[in-house]
Amino acid sequence: MMVKLQDIVDRIKLMDGTHHVFPLKNECREKILDIEKNITAAAGIRVSNIGVEECLKRQYVICIIKDKRFRPPPEPTLKLISDNIILGEEVLPNAKEQFLANVNESILWLSEEFVMYPERYGGGKECFIMPPVSFPEVNEFEGAENIVSCSPAPPSDMYIRAKHGYEDDPKLATILVGFDFPNLE
Repeated sequence: MMVKLQDIVDRIKLMDGTHHVFPLKNECREKILDIEKNITAAAGIRVSNIGVEECLKRQYVICIIKDKRFRPPPEPTLKLISDNIILGEEVLPNAKEQFLANVNESILWLSEEFVMYPERYGGGKECFIMPPVSFPEVNEFEGAENIVSCSPAPPSDMYIRAKHGYEDDPKLATILVGFDFPNLE
Protein backbone atom coordinates (compact mmCIF):
# COMPACT_ATOMS: atom_id res chain seq x y z
CA MET A 1 0.00 0.00 0.00
CA MET A 2 1.38 3.40 -1.00
CA VAL A 3 1.56 5.98 1.77
CA LYS A 4 -0.11 9.33 1.16
CA LEU A 5 0.65 12.62 2.87
CA GLN A 6 -2.88 12.55 4.25
CA ASP A 7 -2.06 9.24 6.04
CA ILE A 8 0.69 11.01 7.97
CA VAL A 9 -1.54 14.00 8.71
CA ASP A 10 -4.29 11.64 9.94
CA ARG A 11 -1.84 9.79 12.22
CA ILE A 12 -0.69 13.03 13.84
CA LYS A 13 -4.30 14.19 14.28
CA LEU A 14 -4.80 11.21 16.61
CA MET A 15 -2.23 12.53 19.09
CA ASP A 16 -3.52 13.99 22.37
CA GLY A 17 -3.61 17.77 22.45
CA THR A 18 -3.65 18.23 18.68
CA HIS A 19 -6.00 20.95 17.40
CA HIS A 20 -4.98 21.34 13.75
CA VAL A 21 -2.62 19.45 11.43
CA PHE A 22 -1.89 20.57 7.88
CA PRO A 23 0.91 20.69 5.28
CA LEU A 24 2.82 23.97 5.41
CA LYS A 25 2.33 26.08 2.31
CA ASN A 26 5.59 26.12 0.34
CA GLU A 27 5.53 29.90 -0.09
CA CYS A 28 5.83 30.22 3.72
CA ARG A 29 9.27 28.64 3.95
CA GLU A 30 11.38 31.64 2.95
CA LYS A 31 9.38 34.09 5.08
CA ILE A 32 9.74 31.83 8.15
CA LEU A 33 13.52 31.66 7.61
CA ASP A 34 13.65 35.47 7.36
CA ILE A 35 11.67 35.84 10.59
CA GLU A 36 13.83 33.31 12.45
CA LYS A 37 17.08 35.08 11.44
CA ASN A 38 16.05 38.14 13.45
CA ILE A 39 15.03 36.50 16.73
CA THR A 40 16.84 37.53 19.92
CA ALA A 41 16.24 36.55 23.55
CA ALA A 42 16.56 38.61 26.73
CA ALA A 43 19.67 40.78 26.99
CA GLY A 44 20.00 40.67 23.19
CA ILE A 45 21.27 37.09 23.11
CA ARG A 46 21.02 35.69 19.60
CA VAL A 47 18.74 32.70 18.98
CA SER A 48 19.68 30.17 16.32
CA ASN A 49 16.73 27.97 15.48
CA ILE A 50 18.63 25.21 13.73
CA GLY A 51 15.56 23.00 14.05
CA VAL A 52 13.51 25.32 11.82
CA GLU A 53 16.35 25.61 9.30
CA GLU A 54 16.68 21.82 9.06
CA CYS A 55 12.94 21.22 9.00
CA LEU A 56 12.36 23.64 6.12
CA LYS A 57 15.02 21.91 4.01
CA ARG A 58 12.90 18.77 3.91
CA GLN A 59 10.66 17.74 1.04
CA TYR A 60 7.50 17.87 3.19
CA VAL A 61 6.65 20.01 6.21
CA ILE A 62 3.60 19.39 8.35
CA CYS A 63 2.38 21.98 10.82
CA ILE A 64 0.79 20.97 14.12
CA ILE A 65 -1.12 23.41 16.31
CA LYS A 66 -1.31 21.85 19.76
CA ASP A 67 -2.07 22.49 23.40
CA LYS A 68 -0.27 21.49 26.62
CA ARG A 69 -1.71 17.94 26.52
CA PHE A 70 0.53 17.12 23.56
CA ARG A 71 3.38 14.76 24.47
CA PRO A 72 6.67 16.35 25.57
CA PRO A 73 9.55 16.44 23.11
CA PRO A 74 11.74 13.33 23.06
CA GLU A 75 14.93 15.42 23.42
CA PRO A 76 15.83 18.84 24.86
CA THR A 77 14.81 21.75 22.65
CA LEU A 78 17.02 24.56 23.99
CA LYS A 79 20.71 25.09 24.85
CA LEU A 80 22.74 28.17 25.70
CA ILE A 81 26.21 27.92 24.18
CA SER A 82 29.35 29.99 23.76
CA ASP A 83 32.31 28.79 21.70
CA ASN A 84 30.82 25.27 21.56
CA ILE A 85 30.64 25.15 25.36
CA ILE A 86 27.20 24.38 26.79
CA LEU A 87 26.52 27.04 29.43
CA GLY A 88 22.93 25.98 30.04
CA GLU A 89 20.34 23.55 28.74
CA GLU A 90 16.80 22.34 29.00
CA VAL A 91 16.21 19.32 31.22
CA LEU A 92 12.95 17.60 30.33
CA PRO A 93 10.72 16.57 33.26
CA ASN A 94 10.88 12.89 32.32
CA ALA A 95 14.72 13.04 32.30
CA LYS A 96 15.28 15.16 35.44
CA GLU A 97 15.95 12.22 37.79
CA GLN A 98 18.55 10.71 35.47
CA PHE A 99 20.13 14.13 34.88
CA LEU A 100 20.52 14.75 38.63
CA ALA A 101 22.03 11.29 39.14
CA ASN A 102 24.69 11.92 36.47
CA VAL A 103 25.60 15.58 36.92
CA ASN A 104 29.02 16.03 38.53
CA GLU A 105 29.34 19.81 38.68
CA SER A 106 27.47 22.68 40.26
CA ILE A 107 24.23 23.68 38.60
CA LEU A 108 21.76 26.53 38.91
CA TRP A 109 18.10 26.02 38.02
CA LEU A 110 16.74 29.07 36.18
CA SER A 111 13.32 27.45 35.86
CA GLU A 112 11.84 24.00 36.43
CA GLU A 113 13.22 22.92 33.05
CA PHE A 114 16.39 24.94 32.42
CA VAL A 115 19.74 24.55 34.17
CA MET A 116 22.87 26.71 34.01
CA TYR A 117 26.43 25.59 34.69
CA PRO A 118 27.95 28.54 36.62
CA GLU A 119 31.51 27.18 36.48
CA ARG A 120 31.57 27.01 32.68
CA TYR A 121 32.76 29.98 30.65
CA GLY A 122 32.70 30.66 26.95
CA GLY A 123 34.27 33.33 24.80
CA GLY A 124 31.56 35.92 25.24
CA LYS A 125 29.22 35.52 22.25
CA GLU A 126 26.39 33.51 23.80
CA CYS A 127 23.69 32.03 21.63
CA PHE A 128 20.55 30.07 22.35
CA ILE A 129 20.40 27.02 20.08
CA MET A 130 17.13 25.31 19.26
CA PRO A 131 18.20 21.98 17.74
CA PRO A 132 16.12 19.73 15.50
CA VAL A 133 14.23 17.10 17.51
CA SER A 134 13.08 13.64 16.45
CA PHE A 135 9.41 12.90 15.80
CA PRO A 136 8.79 9.15 16.32
CA GLU A 137 5.24 9.14 14.98
CA VAL A 138 6.45 9.82 11.42
CA ASN A 139 9.08 7.09 11.80
CA GLU A 140 6.15 4.65 11.83
CA PHE A 141 5.77 5.18 8.07
CA GLU A 142 8.18 3.02 6.10
CA GLY A 143 9.97 5.19 3.56
CA ALA A 144 10.01 8.39 5.64
CA GLU A 145 13.56 9.75 5.97
CA ASN A 146 15.45 12.64 7.57
CA ILE A 147 12.63 13.32 10.04
CA VAL A 148 13.02 16.39 12.25
CA SER A 149 10.70 18.57 14.27
CA CYS A 150 11.01 22.01 15.82
CA SER A 151 9.13 24.85 17.43
CA PRO A 152 9.15 28.09 15.50
CA ALA A 153 9.63 31.39 17.35
CA PRO A 154 6.41 33.23 18.31
CA PRO A 155 6.56 35.67 15.34
CA SER A 156 6.90 32.71 12.93
CA ASP A 157 4.10 30.90 14.74
CA MET A 158 1.80 33.92 14.30
CA TYR A 159 2.76 34.22 10.62
CA ILE A 160 2.05 30.52 9.97
CA ARG A 161 -1.35 30.68 11.63
CA ALA A 162 -2.37 33.86 9.79
CA LYS A 163 -1.18 32.49 6.42
CA HIS A 164 -3.15 29.25 6.92
CA GLY A 165 -6.30 30.85 8.36
CA TYR A 166 -5.99 29.92 12.05
CA GLU A 167 -6.47 32.37 14.90
CA ASP A 168 -3.65 33.34 17.22
CA ASP A 169 -4.48 31.68 20.56
CA PRO A 170 -1.83 32.04 23.30
CA LYS A 171 -2.90 28.70 24.82
CA LEU A 172 -1.75 26.91 21.67
CA ALA A 173 1.69 26.38 20.17
CA THR A 174 3.01 25.29 16.78
CA ILE A 175 5.34 22.43 15.92
CA LEU A 176 6.79 21.86 12.47
CA VAL A 177 7.67 18.33 11.31
CA GLY A 178 9.85 18.01 8.24
CA PHE A 179 10.73 14.84 6.38
CA ASP A 180 11.71 13.44 3.03
CA PHE A 181 9.63 10.71 1.44
CA PRO A 182 10.74 9.73 -2.07
CA ASN A 183 7.67 7.57 -2.87
CA LEU A 184 4.93 9.56 -1.15
CA GLU A 185 1.71 10.05 -3.10
